[in-house]
Amino acid sequence: MSRATNLLLTTCLLCAAMATAQTRRSENILSLDEDSVRPAASIEDMAWLAGSWEGEVFGGRFEEVWSEPSGGTMMGMFKLLQDGEPAFYELQLIVEEEGSLSWQVKHFNPDFEAWEEKPDYVSFRLVEITRDAAYFAGMTLKKIDADSLQVFLAMGHGDEAHEAEVSYRRARPSHPAEQSPPRPD
Repeated sequence: MSRATNLLLTTCLLCAAMATAQTRRSENILSLDEDSVRPAASIEDMAWLAGSWEGEVFGGRFEEVWSEPSGGTMMGMFKLLQDGEPAFYELQLIVEEEGSLSWQVKHFNPDFEAWEEKPDYVSFRLVEITRDAAYFAGMTLKKIDADSLQVFLAMGHGDEAHEAEVSYRRARPSHPAEQSPPRPD
């Protein structure tokens, strides 16, 4: 390899490394450094998330449901139950933007009063994606197998943030109509 080619290759690799610079905020949480290029991804990269999930978090039980990818988006709904009563809800979108993905969340009290102002929502930009993990700034999903995943959340603000781990498992149909065989017409 010529010296000029070697220099050009080194410069390209250095620029690529700088363009996708990441900072590790905790063992499982990454953030995208300012002015970094976001990784290329499509909504199909998150298709494995579609379906119903459940688990325990924050002293309660949660239910989360995700649509199949369509129109460059996936839509999700989250409900946390504490002592058998709703504690809060989330409406969520994973959207394709700028050739990458963003996770958008709007929170609601049990009476459906929004936490964020009317036009506002919380947004997590994609930092890195692999076959079995999606690292959004402040939140990471790691697929364990088809029926379980670990979600890591950065809780708090700035230097005071800590990592919370949540185990998800695929929910099984519990409604009698979903468990019985189809009726003949």
